[in-house]
Amino acid sequence: MKVQKSYEDGSGGTLYVVPTPIGNLEDITFRALRTLKEVAVIAAEDTRNTKKLMNHFEINTPLISYHEHNKLGREEQLLPRMIDGESIAVVSDAGMPAISDPGYELVQAAIENDLPVVVLPGANAALCALVGSGLSAKTFHFYGFLPRKKKDKEAELERLKGLQDTLLFYESPHRLKDTLKALRDQLGQRQAVIARELTKRFEEYSRGTTEELLTYVSENQLKGECCIVVEGSSSDIEENTVLWWSHLPVRDHVTYYIEEENFPSKEAIKKVASERQMPKRDVYQTYHID
Repeated sequence: MKVQKSYEDGSGGTLYVVPTPIGNLEDITFRALRTLKEVAVIAAEDTRNTKKLMNHFEINTPLISYHEHNKLGREEQLLPRMIDGESIAVVSDAGMPAISDPGYELVQAAIENDLPVVVLPGANAALCALVGSGLSAKTFHFYGFLPRKKKDKEAELERLKGLQDTLLFYESPHRLKDTLKALRDQLGQRQAVIARELTKRFEEYSRGTTEELLTYVSENQLKGECCIVVEGSSSDIEENTVLWWSHLPVRDHVTYYIEEENFPSKEAIKKVASERQMPKRDVYQTYHID
């Protein structure tokens, strides 16, 4: 067991976790600006991006890159400096480090070396999206980015399906449509919200059912990183998880997966049988013979 007293004088330096603006530069706090000016070095996910922020606020602290591909090597450089008494700030491109961004390993390494870790409050896209969604914020489950591969994504959503917490996801605009399809197919008709361009001039919240949002995204090309907020499971929701296809005949249900999802006919029949809780041979006969 370890107890950290963040502001007691010690022999080593401090690791400051500093959130940066997610869009609007005014999101940054006075404390964050002071900290970035006072530390010995700033470990940044992308030094070019952070340099723009520093130039805007006239911060001259040295920068060092710290990202997914060099984090282990950087820890070997940064830890001795903190042990020797220097304080270091870690920042990501936007928002809170370690939340779907680099930072977790450096925090863990500092803790293992009995160095204090001080986290500053600040901008976070997921929490902005949650509160602005209008969905329940009483309990929520932040997931971040779902897997890119379709089967892995479906498996994760199947695991999350029964949670009653509001669900939070990050997604890029290029994969938004596929993710909404997966949400609709795996979770059914739930209320959901797409929040994008948060705190920027073109901030937008799109609220509706998973089916309505999928239609909207299919007809409109959205830009900018997106947060998807989905209502949690309830008995009413679970009773309606098949509503999106319930109006379709079995043949059309199979055809949808073949034409829209590029499933082989065998896989489409298997999925339809699973969703309708029918024997595969009955679905096969309806599609190929009846």
